[in-house]
Parts: sequence; C-alpha cells; structure tokens
Amino acid sequence: MERPYSEDADVSSPADIEFGSLANSLARLLEAAKSELEHDQEAAKTSLATASSILQSEVERRSGAKDSRTGGLAGWQIARVQSFIDRNLHRTIHASDLSAVARRSTAHFSRSFKQVFGESPHAYVVRRRVEEACHLMLTSPASLSEIALSVGFADQPHLCKHFRQALGQSPANWRRERETLWRR
Repeated sequence: MERPYSEDADVSSPADIEFGSLANSLARLLEAAKSELEHDQEAAKTSLATASSILQSEVERRSGAKDSRTGGLAGWQIARVQSFIDRNLHRTIHASDLSAVARRSTAHFSRSFKQVFGESPHAYVVRRRVEEACHLMLTSPASLSEIALSVGFADQPHLCKHFRQALGQSPANWRRERETLWRR
C-alpha cells in the first residue's frame, strides 16, 4: 500500500517523488489557467484541459483501471500530445509528429493513443478541428472558408464534410441556428 505524499518525509520513495512532481505540475497548470482566464480564455481552456487529462490519467493509473490494458500513454505524454494538437490545428498533423512528441514509435504510439482516447490520432485531430470550428463560428464573424483554413481543413467543403459527419448538419445551418448567441 502506498503511503500518502508528504513533503516532510525524510526519505521519499520514487512513487512519492513522482506524485509530488505530478501535484506540482497540476498546481502550476491550474495557477496558469487562473491567471489566463481574464485575458486569454483559450489559453486558460488549454491549461485546464491539460490538467484534467493529467489528473484523469493518474487517477486511472493509481486505481488500477488500466491494469488489464498495458502499453497506454503516460499522463505527461497525453498532456504533451493534446497541447501539441491544440497549438497546431491550423497545420497538417501526422501521426509521426505526435509520436515524436510522445517519444514513441509511430506504430506503438498509434495503438496506445487509440487505447487511451478510443479513437485514432487522425480521428481525434479531425474532431478537435470540428470543435474549434464550432467555437469560432460562435465567437467570430469570420467566413466558413476562413474558419476552415484556420483550423486546418483544406477548404470549406472539407470542413462541411467532416462537420456533417460529426453533427448531422451543415456548418452554415448550425451557425445560423446559434447566431443569436454570439451576437448578444
């Protein structure tokens, strides 16, 4: 049985040191989100998502929820990959780019990613692009073409195809239904 983390302990076990490092990282991310909240909500959102992923991964690891599934990604790998994706949505993102961020071979990374997220790296990136496009449609007056390019789709029809697959309607109809929300 693991003993709880204590900064006062004379001799810390590797698990205690790892937990202390994790706790410090989470505290820094949450403090960053708190300070970013008023002037940069996107940065705050990214910090909170990263902290949440790290915490969820650690809770699952410590609870033994993943004991039957070996080979997943560590919390730091999940956080780095998610952060990389969110910072680079506007660019082409290859599985090899993500595997380099996680410091794994592409094949091992792809298997581990699917195990952790329940979808392939490509499907995850496309989903994040659609989510970011939704956010921009609600918060900016930019055209669908501009939004499509800014979130990494090749063009507006490419956005429309994936948007329809994900949400069952065109981006234009979706935006029109919600137009009153972002104009208020």
